[in-house]
Amino acid sequence: MGRIFEKRKHKMFARFDKMAKAFSRIGKDIAIAVKQGGPLPENNPRLRVCIQNAKGVNMPKDRIESAIKRASSKEEKDFQEVIYEGYAPHGVPIVVETATDNPTRTVANVRLIFSKNSGAMGNSGSVAFMFDRKGVFKFDPAAINLDELELDLIDAGAEEIEPGDEDLTLYTKFSEFGHMQKFLESRGLEAKSATLQYLPTTTKELPEDQQDEVLKLVEALEADDDVQSVYHNLA
Repeated sequence: MGRIFEKRKHKMFARFDKMAKAFSRIGKDIAIAVKQGGPLPENNPRLRVCIQNAKGVNMPKDRIESAIKRASSKEEKDFQEVIYEGYAPHGVPIVVETATDNPTRTVANVRLIFSKNSGAMGNSGSVAFMFDRKGVFKFDPAAINLDELELDLIDAGAEEIEPGDEDLTLYTKFSEFGHMQKFLESRGLEAKSATLQYLPTTTKELPEDQQDEVLKLVEALEADDDVQSVYHNLA
């Protein structure tokens, strides 16, 4: 009985940590969007996307409004978006997106995490060429009628559409992200999330024990407060 309780408690804390990380990430996204385009969603497309993503992870409305208000104040930190690249064990390329108010601290932390987990940081451009930056939109499958909308979505910039039981996922080129967002808004279609991601052009197969080594590094990077997203090409 005690073991079952401990497992449940571990899962509960893991969900809490994941939610806290998601809220923190979106809070920084909101701060950057407000600094760049102002606090009014109707005049700031990037902020509208942030609010949409916040709703997608069930971030409470008052927390969203508080994040916007905080970002509008002069006291709020200025976050910079910085990309780091490197290799995990067994030659797996890694791209790390960060949002930081102190790049000196962040680069030191990221380098240390790579080093402690048998990886190595690389120079800018050392692995990014192995990834394509894409717009990724996720929808509730019930919210999109593909029979009616598929051709219009393709005209709006959709490169690939993946139906699924939990999510319908739509991919665009990086340059078509804003165009797709405008199209969806014009049709009153709200995605569960709309993000720009680094997607690998090829994937790498590894045995399970080596996969575990790579994922240990990925998890350590994701746990850092300044890290927003981590991408790799592990199959």
